[in-house]
Amino acid sequence: MDVVYERCCGLDVHKKSITACIMTPDGKEIQTFGTMTEDLLSLVDWIKSKGCTHVAMESTGVYWKPIYNLLELEEIQTLVVNAQHIKAVPGRKTDVKDAEWIANLLRHGLLQGSYIPDRKQRELRELIRYRRSLIDERAREVNRIQKVLEGANIKLSSVATNVLGKSGRAMMEAMIQGVDDPAVLSELAQRRLKNKKGELERALQGLIGPHQKLMLSTQLQHIDFLDQQIAKLDEEIKARMLPFEEDLELLDTIPGVGRRTAEQILAEIGTDMNRFPTAAHLCSWAGMAPGNNESAGKRRSGRTRKGNKKLRSALVEAARAAARTKNTYLSAQYNRLAARRGANRAAVAVGHTILTITYYILVRKQSYIELGADYYEQRKKDAVIKQSIKRLESLGYKVKIEEIA
Repeated sequence: MDVVYERCCGLDVHKKSITACIMTPDGKEIQTFGTMTEDLLSLVDWIKSKGCTHVAMESTGVYWKPIYNLLELEEIQTLVVNAQHIKAVPGRKTDVKDAEWIANLLRHGLLQGSYIPDRKQRELRELIRYRRSLIDERAREVNRIQKVLEGANIKLSSVATNVLGKSGRAMMEAMIQGVDDPAVLSELAQRRLKNKKGELERALQGLIGPHQKLMLSTQLQHIDFLDQQIAKLDEEIKARMLPFEEDLELLDTIPGVGRRTAEQILAEIGTDMNRFPTAAHLCSWAGMAPGNNESAGKRRSGRTRKGNKKLRSALVEAARAAARTKNTYLSAQYNRLAARRGANRAAVAVGHTILTITYYILVRKQSYIELGADYYEQRKKDAVIKQSIKRLESLGYKVKIEEIA
């Protein structure tokens, strides 16, 4: 095979050690380094001293990140490769052989690097992912509050839509202070909940113990803390998103995609779509496209491949939100697929459509164009008419159709 890169390096990265193999026209050299900052600086200096132009390493956990950051500063072309794509022959595996195998594949141009965004986008992505983790933790804490209330036989959620709304929060704080009279607690209801005082009195009649009051107090404090931290992250993310305000507004026109979802999508895929040749490539990278599994002429399960988990979850969430909209193409697509394939597969399919729409919006810089809930039927108009007539005739009816002027 032809040599593509004369001076290159392969890295086998672990938590406590890094095995490096450098291949040059003079031969190959192998060394092992630690993972402390001082050791990483020595590794980079060694790579530079050998005149390496390209470095490749497996994307194992998060251990590749500090090495990538240092090599990026030195402007050395670095490839982070999917470990599944460079699996060596079983039974002949050592750290030295792994590093040598990676370097050999890189030298002959047989490796394809994973998509690694620039430093600013990586920082933005980490902030948004952490904010998402805090939002998920807040949701779990709300569920714990609901569990404590159910344990005290207080059925507040059966009457109030939002247990942590102004009314629900005031009632829980009163319970913590020792108020246990359902009539007094129901007087704390606000707005539309005032019309349900009779139901509230029945729902708030329970037995709440001292330990449950302590748990409720701690959980409410935790939720307040999480709200503060989420607000801080919102401010930082908003400042970093200012250059992409136009793109955010365009993505916000897609049914089911709100501001936070648009921020998460942009943080994961960026705004430059030139790195993805087509929308299908983007969907495949994100793990939203069906997999290929055919053998002996038989099509087997086409489950989606593993991709960007954070992006996938955001798209599925947006798809479920789009399914609840009225008279939109995405809601019609969801309902049509859910009837045949189930709700989960329909959500993934609609998420795939949302990502495809996102690709073309970012490429063309134009807002979303609503096709309408009857778009699919209009496109298949002749087929729908033919099928409907055939079904009616099978039931014993003679059908004559006329087009309305």
